[in-house]
Amino acid sequence: MKIVLAPDSFKESMTASQAVAAMREGVSATRGDAECVAVPMADGGEGTVDAVVAALGGDRVTVQVDDPLGRPVPATYGYVADRHLAVIEMASASGLELVPRPDRDVLRTSTFGVGQLIRSALDRGATELLIGLGGSATNDGGAGMLSALGVAFLDAEGAALPPGGAALARLQHVDISGLDPRLAGVHVQIASDVTAPLLGTGGASAVFGPQKGAGPADVKLLDSALGRLVEITGTTLGHASPDRPGAGAAGGLGFALMEFLAADCDPGVEVIARTVGLEQALTGADWVFTGEGSVDAQTMLGKTPFGVAQVAARTGTRVAIFAGRVAPDADVLLDNGVEKLVAITAPGTPLDQALRDGPAALARAAAEFCRTF
Repeated sequence: MKIVLAPDSFKESMTASQAVAAMREGVSATRGDAECVAVPMADGGEGTVDAVVAALGGDRVTVQVDDPLGRPVPATYGYVADRHLAVIEMASASGLELVPRPDRDVLRTSTFGVGQLIRSALDRGATELLIGLGGSATNDGGAGMLSALGVAFLDAEGAALPPGGAALARLQHVDISGLDPRLAGVHVQIASDVTAPLLGTGGASAVFGPQKGAGPADVKLLDSALGRLVEITGTTLGHASPDRPGAGAAGGLGFALMEFLAADCDPGVEVIARTVGLEQALTGADWVFTGEGSVDAQTMLGKTPFGVAQVAARTGTRVAIFAGRVAPDADVLLDNGVEKLVAITAPGTPLDQALRDGPAALARAAAEFCRTF
């Protein structure tokens, strides 16, 4: 029997790799004859670097970058040398969790640190960049990232604009002559479940700005400033498509990556599955065990377990989802390619205990499930 172990992380309890180890322990306890294939997964957000590095045998690289407010902070990305692949979570450099709530100022926050991570990856020889866009503190349209890569954003007097989305309202000229020439030979892949456009009531500023501290006046200012960025980008590059799905991801970082670096943008779990070779691993498998901390009806909207189930449907592999919490409405998954939903924690278990005992509980649940074969 072949079982593929492809969970996401169980937030605050175990990483995807730790979840794989727990599942393997449970399978081995009752089905010692089973072949277990480890394919830790993620959806493009937190844990993406860990999952890809574990699956492909890469390294974690830590460098000092500027945080969203320009303060020095260590940030880590993954690098798979034999594929010249760098895996970057933008939140590691420009994430909301890096800015204490009293310091949050979405008018000034910048993606400069993301550009510094890209530059470090280029120094290592990267020819492929996989960038997850979840958890940003920024709304600068990716101008900070591009600045770190050599692009100049100038006002009417030819002076460089200060960091942040608000300053883009004074944008008069974008000078791309200094853009790092190494990027010409690099393929950039965005992993993001955000399909929002850049501008308007469904765009970056209106939908996500308030989550980062923007008030109504700030939202109006930021949306107008990003509109100015679109206008000048179109003049500079000859193209600017603010309505492309994902352009509004990470405060407009998606727009900058697609327009200036010709990035492709796809749903996160699809990108990760493709990168780590999930479909190849599932070929000939009897079961795939996947899961994350909690599953419900919303799991079908781009979350890892459902993404794994969709890939498994192409290979005819049976699917079991393990989770700390299985909500009643998660039963909809059983009508959409999932055969079993397994709660690893007993109802009523205190949250702190459930998080602490997660690996042991997952191992027990996997062992008990294997006894039913």
